[in-house]
Amino acid sequence: MDEEDRIEEASSNTSLRRVGTGSSSDRRWVDGSEVGSETLPFPEFKDVADYSFGNLRRRLMKKPKRADSLDVEAMEIAGVHGHDLKDISLLGTIGIAFQTLGVVYGDMGTSPLYVFSDVFSKVPIRSEVDVLGALSLVIYTIAVIPLAKYVFVVLKANDNGEGGTFALYSLICRYAKVNKLPNQQPADEQISSFRLKLPTPELERALGIKEALETKGYLKTLLLLLVLMGTSMIIGDGILTPAMSVMSAMSGLQGEVEGFGTNALVLSSIVILVALFSIQRFGTGKVGFLFAPVLALWFFSLGSIGIYNLLKYDITVIRALNPYYIVLFFNKNSKQAWSALGGCVLCITGAEAMFADLGHFSVRSIQMAFTCVVFPCLLLAYMGQAAYLTQHPDASARIFYDSVPESLFWPVFVIATLAAMIASQAMISATFSCVKQAMALGCFPRLKIIHTSRKRMGQIYIPVINWFLMIMCILVVSIFRSTTHIANAYGIAEVGVMMVSTVLVTLVMLLIWQTNLFLALCFPLVFGSVETIYLLAVLTKILEGGWVPLVFATFFLTIMYIWNYGSVLKYQSEVRERISMDFMRELGSTLGTIRIPGIGLLYNELVQGIPSIFGQFLLTLPAIHSTIVFVCIKYVPVPVVPQEERFLFRRVCPKDYHMFRCIARYGYKDVRKEDSRVFEQLLIESLEKFLRCEALEDALESTLTDFDPDRVSVASDSYTDDLMAPLIRRGKRSEPEAEQELETDVLPSSSVGASMEEDPALEYELAALREATDSGLTYLLAHGDVRAKKNSIFLKKLVINYLYAFLRRNCRAGAANLTVPHMNILQAGMTYMV
Repeated sequence: MDEEDRIEEASSNTSLRRVGTGSSSDRRWVDGSEVGSETLPFPEFKDVADYSFGNLRRRLMKKPKRADSLDVEAMEIAGVHGHDLKDISLLGTIGIAFQTLGVVYGDMGTSPLYVFSDVFSKVPIRSEVDVLGALSLVIYTIAVIPLAKYVFVVLKANDNGEGGTFALYSLICRYAKVNKLPNQQPADEQISSFRLKLPTPELERALGIKEALETKGYLKTLLLLLVLMGTSMIIGDGILTPAMSVMSAMSGLQGEVEGFGTNALVLSSIVILVALFSIQRFGTGKVGFLFAPVLALWFFSLGSIGIYNLLKYDITVIRALNPYYIVLFFNKNSKQAWSALGGCVLCITGAEAMFADLGHFSVRSIQMAFTCVVFPCLLLAYMGQAAYLTQHPDASARIFYDSVPESLFWPVFVIATLAAMIASQAMISATFSCVKQAMALGCFPRLKIIHTSRKRMGQIYIPVINWFLMIMCILVVSIFRSTTHIANAYGIAEVGVMMVSTVLVTLVMLLIWQTNLFLALCFPLVFGSVETIYLLAVLTKILEGGWVPLVFATFFLTIMYIWNYGSVLKYQSEVRERISMDFMRELGSTLGTIRIPGIGLLYNELVQGIPSIFGQFLLTLPAIHSTIVFVCIKYVPVPVVPQEERFLFRRVCPKDYHMFRCIARYGYKDVRKEDSRVFEQLLIESLEKFLRCEALEDALESTLTDFDPDRVSVASDSYTDDLMAPLIRRGKRSEPEAEQELETDVLPSSSVGASMEEDPALEYELAALREATDSGLTYLLAHGDVRAKKNSIFLKKLVINYLYAFLRRNCRAGAANLTVPHMNILQAGMTYMV
């Protein structure tokens, strides 16, 4: 299936609706998706009179081929939406499941390299109870957390096919207004991937939770901190996973190559890590096709070696399936067993990746790969190692390589090294995606994002994060110099992320799924209790290296919360200080200055009202452009906004002001690659289509008013919200049903065609738009500083005036972040006191 050369085209219906009762300048919205189509979405105006009104409306319902208005992404891959993967065949699901081996299960698949070596560094092997108890712990840890929790429950809590901490948070944000940035609009709920479903009747409890989340500010803050903490720990995993995986793979040379000591292990691991991070800028696309076959060969090797060891040494270790050996293990070793429990956590490292990487695959494929390949192979691998340890208890330090048949050592070593690099690559890519999602939801400073593939939207590279991870990995390897010490740090980050997922999924059960209260509480009681036990076990290792992920998590949590806090205060200040419409009317259509031909694109974050920075431009510039467009780039809590639903346009002020607003809505997984020349061309086409649509609606309104004034009154009452919905919206009925309904209201079309042909206002505005286009476009960018008021507390002054200000000075600047050309830019500064 060649996804790389396919372009997804929307085929949903649109409908024309009357959306206002006042002047046409108040509530004229149009979905910008028709821009860039080869044919106009409306019939040629000179031919309108040749059709009946019903035929005209049927033509309005048809949607031509579309290019995304103002969205100049290279192309959108068919099947990028999660629902596109639901109806594929069994053979297709098997193919996707094979691909998941290389992306999702690399981290968990390499855990046999170091689990038992870490466990038995805490508990010496004195009898078979030690071996069987540790094996039983590993078996049931894998069975309870990855299999029972993630495969059967958490994977179902996806956000339109997207998984991960931020996906859960965005899902909750759609059902309850817990996002601290107050830029939500009713029109956002018209996005097809936004629409909410309440599948069960237990609504009263869900509404109570929703009300509590929306009205109590401390709950919003607590939820945000929880999400940011989970994200911070995932970034910490991006540091520890490469260090742990690469060192574990290279440690096989110790004892096999004479003179290969600790210094050589550290040096060789650093060389591989530098090479691994250096090739990130090329993207994973060129070598990604090797990931799945290599990991498939790795899992085959694990299973085969496990079976070999079971048959050769001691097949009776399958007795560890009896959980009673866990009790014997703890009775025999007490405190040492508690410390060893932290090592058992390493067998489920990467379990969160099953959920975090869901957007690239499907639920069925991830479930199939784990239950049919990963789970059996891991069990065989651990059983085989346990069987070997019953005969060679002194081999626990390098149990994996010692248990490999001598003739297969070098092939297995090569495969293990490649698998470790792939596991590291998957975690690095997940870190990039996690940071991008945080940036999209306003929780991370703006950084440069490079899209390494023009054909696959998920492959990105963030230089600053990449080099930071590399430096931290080198420091971790250089300081700890041992996989055992790194393992002490590794477990805390893993368990922390899992506990965050447990809390968020429980909230999803209560708020969205509206699960039976008893069943909903069983989830955190069962899995939360297990994870709490593991967390207490790994916290005992804080002084032995467990402080590392806590430092990383605290560092990133502080950065993200400060950025979000400052951004919210800045947005609230902009809303508070926006220019009133009364003041604009007093200025008149000239805006109190000279209007010269040209188009000014003023970028701002407001979704309503006129930003106060526009007043600065009026005061600073000797003249202002004849056409002004307020462009707002807005991220909504959905993974992907369909192209045909992305853009909303409206007129600001009366017609003679020639001022418009464009709201571009993106999901947190959307990719923005914009070329300024195409951007400008599509913008002009968008405005022209908007003006034609507005004129056509005026003609339809007048005709409908003459034909049936009662119905027009009802329609106008249903669209009184200022920013309610696009004028052109997706139809909810099938096309035959829509046509049947429309044909029942056949009206004379002669008056519509005549009014369109004789509309001097439309011709005047189109001529003014063309004149402004010929004069060129100018980008008006705002540089807003935020300062704490003098009477603010010291902590607020420290956070806003110094920490947030430092982040703003060093993050990606406005012109680069908004991808606007470096020519024809005018900037104005403004300071907001918060």
